[in-house]
Amino acid sequence: MRKYLIIIGMAFLAVACGTRSRSAALGDDALLDTVERYTLRYFTDFADAATGMARERDHDMNGNIVTVGGSGFGVMAIVAGGERGYYSKEEALVRLEKLTAFLERAERFHGAWAHWYDADTEKPFSFSKYDDGGDLVETAFMVQGLLAARQWLRRDGMPQGSAALADRMDALWRDVEWDWYTRGTDSLYWHWSKNWDWKMNHRISGYDETLITYVLAASSPTHPISRACYEASYKTSDYYDNGRSYFGITLPLGMDPYGGPLFFSHYSYLGLDPRGLTDGVTDYFQRNRAHTLIHYEYAKANPRGHKGLGENLWGFTSSDDWEMGYTSHHPGTPEENGTVSPTAAISSIVYTPEESMRVIRYLYDHDAFGPYGFYDAYNEAADPPVLTHYLAIDQGPEVVMIENYRSGLLWELFMSCPEVLAGLDKLGFSY
Repeated sequence: MRKYLIIIGMAFLAVACGTRSRSAALGDDALLDTVERYTLRYFTDFADAATGMARERDHDMNGNIVTVGGSGFGVMAIVAGGERGYYSKEEALVRLEKLTAFLERAERFHGAWAHWYDADTEKPFSFSKYDDGGDLVETAFMVQGLLAARQWLRRDGMPQGSAALADRMDALWRDVEWDWYTRGTDSLYWHWSKNWDWKMNHRISGYDETLITYVLAASSPTHPISRACYEASYKTSDYYDNGRSYFGITLPLGMDPYGGPLFFSHYSYLGLDPRGLTDGVTDYFQRNRAHTLIHYEYAKANPRGHKGLGENLWGFTSSDDWEMGYTSHHPGTPEENGTVSPTAAISSIVYTPEESMRVIRYLYDHDAFGPYGFYDAYNEAADPPVLTHYLAIDQGPEVVMIENYRSGLLWELFMSCPEVLAGLDKLGFSY
């Protein structure tokens, strides 16, 4: 701790003495440690005190709204902090127990949680008019975190009470009725509401952020789906296969053009280790690296001439915006307005360490770093260029992927789940 405080102090002294780069006094490991520590605070210091859940955002007009998917990312972040010694394992246990207790008492919909809950009433809060019930993808993000935490809590040398909490997390996982969300068809469906039934009618298909949903559904020891469901739904969308080349880089799977927002290469892979993961056709680490490098090359080419974009400033995904609110900024869309979302490059550090470190240093030197890590959006043509918002679904992947880059911890934990390995085997993956 004292070492990092001295190094950080040196960085600020360099700025005071007129040196442009305050990151220059920090080595890569020290800078990553600073980013991981600060960003983790979103899930500790800023977590809802009563439920332990992560708040959806820090500028929320809807009230005290907590998020299921973002809290699932936060579960893994809390594990990383406890393992790294940012706080004691006993403190991590307390935080995880509070969150688990809320998940146990929250209303569920055939085992799935809602996208949002009002933390003050602990009731589901509508994400949209017809989306007031179960959200299977957000549930998958939570279960990914719970399974990684379960494995951590079952390790030797953990505090008293860890094994019992792991068993409670296991019970929550077993209660999710993945097969019910097929509606008796060959597809998984994203939403169900007791008020609107299947009104949303959103089939989960195509290469996006949802691979983890099919992996967990196939892995379930209690309510599994078949491989035929995965083959007939997820893999048959018109935005699954790609095979085109962008800037000389071939993208096997994903949207045309450019592969879509970078969170497609993050959310499913916070626990699911893409290194060596293949279905015999696609190497998923190489696919995600290609997706990331395409964004990097797009920023260097900067076809729309936006101020600042280049090798030190790149990475496009959904985040807040000065004029449009929460929106996608990915290449090939009208919303690509020069806004870089820090989570895009930072959470890609496992795929592009050198390129991502350049963005981290650039943003750190351009006042885009605050009390909970990097702010949500940066655009050099905007006034001010930093949009000082925070969102759970953007902060969480940064912590988890930095930790995976540094130690592989969350990948190791999630991939130690025997059910997950069996599910991957069922779907035809090797790893």
